[in-house]
Amino acid sequence: MSNYTSSSDSDDQLEAPVKLFGRQRPLHDIFGGGRVADVLLWRDKKLSTAVLIGVTFLWILFEVVEYNFVTLVCHISITTMLVVFIWSNTAPLLFHRPPEIRQINELLSESTFKEVALNFRTKFNQFLSILYEIASGKDLKLFLLAITLLWIVSVLGTYFSTLNLLYLGLLSIQTLPALYERYEKDVDHLASKGNRDMKKLYRKFDSKVLKKIPRGPTKDKKLK
Repeated sequence: MSNYTSSSDSDDQLEAPVKLFGRQRPLHDIFGGGRVADVLLWRDKKLSTAVLIGVTFLWILFEVVEYNFVTLVCHISITTMLVVFIWSNTAPLLFHRPPEIRQINELLSESTFKEVALNFRTKFNQFLSILYEIASGKDLKLFLLAITLLWIVSVLGTYFSTLNLLYLGLLSIQTLPALYERYEKDVDHLASKGNRDMKKLYRKFDSKVLKKIPRGPTKDKKLK
């Protein structure tokens, strides 16, 4: 075994495992640290289960049953109006107050929808800034990686419908972060090992192929 290989192996063994994607903060802080992070990381199991069931139910309605979106909105509106009608007319008989729109608006404004909307706006702005940094070409490797991933997604889009891709994306967002947080050490160890193997292969390719490519002598050209 050559000294080059032994030195590279010793360097790999001394290299400490790194976090996946080079992150420095916990996942909960990366996802905003609020209710959205609790849902994605299954800190609130009841709400996370409800979101997963709701998304799956909507996917079954639109993709499996082939339910029309406009029809669904109309049926939900009809059901809501019937419930409000029955509630308003039976409330005096049951000694209950009828529902008030003002109370419903206050309830919605104090619910998690406002937090979700604010978090979504923040994350969307961060996504746009990251996309601009990648598109500017400051990091060529990251630029090529983004192009490759987008091309892969475009190929997958020819085999899957938009709804299926959206459902798979939401399903991955709600399951992969929680699984990663649970098996963080194992995943980081495998990622670090894969990163070291890729560096080792690149060093071998550089020493056996790239450095053996003949290059002509470089001459400084003087401007006349």
